[in-house]
Amino acid sequence: MKKLFSIILLAVVVAALAACGNDEGGISDEKLIVGASNVPHAEILEEAKPLLKEKGVELEIKTFQDYVLPNKSLAEKEIGANYFQHVPYLESQMKDHDYKFENAGGIHIEPIGVYSKKYKSLDELPEGATIIMSNSVADHGRMLALLEKEGLIKVKKGAGFEAQVKDIEENPKNLKFKADVDAGMLPKAYKNGEGDAVLINTNYAIDAGLNPQKDAIAIEGTDSPFVNIITVREGDKDKKSVKALVEVLRSKEIQDFIEKKYEGAVVPVTK
Repeated sequence: MKKLFSIILLAVVVAALAACGNDEGGISDEKLIVGASNVPHAEILEEAKPLLKEKGVELEIKTFQDYVLPNKSLAEKEIGANYFQHVPYLESQMKDHDYKFENAGGIHIEPIGVYSKKYKSLDELPEGATIIMSNSVADHGRMLALLEKEGLIKVKKGAGFEAQVKDIEENPKNLKFKADVDAGMLPKAYKNGEGDAVLINTNYAIDAGLNPQKDAIAIEGTDSPFVNIITVREGDKDKKSVKALVEVLRSKEIQDFIEKKYEGAVVPVTK
């Protein structure tokens, strides 16, 4: 009897140790901690929770208010994945901080919009108008591309999505650019009537009660290459919980949820 008890006790200890060992760094086959922006990322993850539960994965969501801490927390193994950024931003962060991350899969696109309290179209912008942009350098090329597409400026040939304000070659209206505002503060700048136009990332716009499709005076098309992705540490992409997360977020149920809830302000993808 004593021998049997010892065998059972040993089995329980081994199982407990195995479970603890598999949860290192916010990730295991049973549980996954994901860092996300409040809107729309955390909302989408909340919708995905029961579907993941059906696949045997417990999802824990940790929300962040900025674009810096989610990657820092991932690198420090406080979370197992994050869901807030697009590929160009990820690449710039990996280059700047030597992060060892990888893209586990694209989920959706958030078209950037131009907002103005003073004008109803970009054509109305006056000579010398001030354009407010975020201090996220990785987004500058994307924002300038939108303004170029709308005919306001022309950037240096070949600059592409890495273009910066200094790469503007033609600026007929002599627009002035203020590009030192934290991305999360852009909606406040807009609501306070600062500048003549403000470029705002969709997640922050929605979080501030704006409807990008109705309130923006110009917005990116759905062909934007800036897909928001699930990011993990190198080597974690093929873990069961990560693959299950991507599969669920790309499912018809979640795609339908995104399309219905955000009415085109957030566009699901499957690549």
